[in-house]
Amino acid sequence: MKQRIIAIIMLAFTASLQAEDWPQWGRDYSKNMASSTEKIVDSFNVGEMDYDTEEVDMKTTKNIKWIAKMGSQSYGNVTVADGQVYVGTNNESPRDPKHKGDRGVVMCFDEKDGSFKWQLIVPKLGAGKVSDWEYLGICSSPTVLGDRVYVVTNRCEVVCMDVKGMANGNDGPFKDEGQYVVGEGKPKLEVGDKDADIIWTYDMRKELGVFPHNIASSSILAYDGKIYVTTSNGQDWSHVNIPSPRAPTLICLDAKTGKLVGEEASGISTRLYHCNWSSPAFGVVNGQEMLFFGGGDGYCYGFDPKPVKEDGYDILKEIWRFNCNPPEYLMKNGKKIKYPKRKGPSEIIATPVFYKNRIYVATGQDPEHGEGVGVLSCIDATKDGDISKTGAVWLYKDIERTISTVSIYNGLVFAADYTGRVHCVDAETGKKYWVYDTQSSIWASTLVADGKVIIGNEDGEIVVLAADKKMKEIKKMDMGAPVYSSAVVANDVLYITTQTHLYAIGKPDKKK
Repeated sequence: MKQRIIAIIMLAFTASLQAEDWPQWGRDYSKNMASSTEKIVDSFNVGEMDYDTEEVDMKTTKNIKWIAKMGSQSYGNVTVADGQVYVGTNNESPRDPKHKGDRGVVMCFDEKDGSFKWQLIVPKLGAGKVSDWEYLGICSSPTVLGDRVYVVTNRCEVVCMDVKGMANGNDGPFKDEGQYVVGEGKPKLEVGDKDADIIWTYDMRKELGVFPHNIASSSILAYDGKIYVTTSNGQDWSHVNIPSPRAPTLICLDAKTGKLVGEEASGISTRLYHCNWSSPAFGVVNGQEMLFFGGGDGYCYGFDPKPVKEDGYDILKEIWRFNCNPPEYLMKNGKKIKYPKRKGPSEIIATPVFYKNRIYVATGQDPEHGEGVGVLSCIDATKDGDISKTGAVWLYKDIERTISTVSIYNGLVFAADYTGRVHCVDAETGKKYWVYDTQSSIWASTLVADGKVIIGNEDGEIVVLAADKKMKEIKKMDMGAPVYSSAVVANDVLYITTQTHLYAIGKPDKKK
C-alpha cells in the first residue's frame, strides 16, 4: 500500500511538471534546476534604458515579452504558477505611494503581459545589518500550493497569502493587513485590491526564539499538506556568539493553519559556523520518503519528513548525516582551522539536489567572506547514521566556495562557484570535463534548459553554454545591472531578474 501511495504522489508530481510552471524554488521537490522539455529563444536584447526614469524602450528590445520594474536590490528567485509570476525585492521603486521607506516586498504579476496584480509589503525589524540588513528586501522564493502562496519574510516570518490578493476579498483568519504593513504601534493603513491578502503568519523569532543573522533567506518546500522552512538561525553581531543555540534550523508547519507540527532536533544550531540559509529538498529513496537539508554546521542531513513524538516534542527524525568538509579543511598540523579562513571549513548555503538516490551539494560561505576552498559532494542517500566516512560516492575539490545550487542533466553536473567559474563534471564519477570562467562573482545557480546552461554574474552578464561534455560558449548578453538571482524557465519563457528589473524573455505575442 505504501508503495502505491508513493507511486500516486510521484505520478501527480510528474503531471504537475507537464504543466511547465515553476511553482517553487528549484521547480520541483528534487530542486534540480534542469528541464528537458522547455524551449528558450536563441538570443535576446534587453533594450535601451532611460537611466533617469529606469524605463526601457520596448522598441529597442529583442525577444522580450515584457519587463517589470523591481526595487533597487532583488535577490529573490522568480516562481511561476497558474498564470502568475512572483518575485521578491525591496521598496525603492514604490508601486504604491502610501508604502514609504525601506520595506521587504513580494510582487505578483500577470504571466502573460507582466501587468502588476498585487504586492506584499513587510516592515523592517529595525535591527539593522544584524538581523534585517537594510534594503535587501525579501530574498525568499515564493512557493505556490493550490490557491495559497508562502514566503519567508525579512522579519523571519512565514507568511501564507491568497494567490488572488485582496481582489477577491479578505479571506482567512488574518484580518489586520492594514496594521501589518506599517508595523506595531503605528497608525494602520487602508488596504486595497493591489495589496496582499494574508491568511496567516508564523513568527519564528517569537515562537521559536530564532535569531536571524543578516537576513532571513531561504525558500519553502511544500509537500503533503505541510511546508518545511529553514529558520535562518545564526550568530549575532560579534560573529562569535550564537544567541539561540537550542532553536531549530528546520521546521515543519501545517500548510493550512500555520501550526508548528515538527522541528529538527539534531542540535545543528549548537554547531553553527555562521547561519542557516539552505533550503530543503525532498525525494523517495528506495521507497522511503526523505527530506534533505544543508546545515549551517557543514553537514548535509537526511530526515524523515513525517514528524514523530519524542521526549514530548514533535521532531523530524534524522536518518543520516554527512560532513561535507573534508578532514584537511578541518584540521592542519593537529589544530582546528578557524572559520572563516580561506583554506578552512564552510557551511552549506546551496540547496541539496536529489538525483537517482544521491544528493549533490557544495559548500560555501557568506559572499562577504570572499573566496576560499570548497567541495562538491555526491552522497549516497540510501545509508543511515553518521555516514561521513562511508557516504561519499565522490568528492570534487576543484570548486571554490559557492552559494549556488547545482543542475544535473544527461548525466552531467553543472555547478557555479563564487569565484565566477562554471564546472561540468560527470554525475556518476565526479570526473571533470571542463571549467568556464565568467570573470565575475556568481551568486546565482545554474539553469539547464533546451540543452543550454544559463548563468548570470555580478557584472550583469548572462552566459549561455552548451550542456555537454565538450565546453562551448553559445552566447553572452549584457543585462545592464548585476544579476544575483537565478534564471528560471516556465512555459517556454525565460525569466531573469537583475537588481532593478525582471525580464520575461521569449518570442513576443503576435499583435492582433
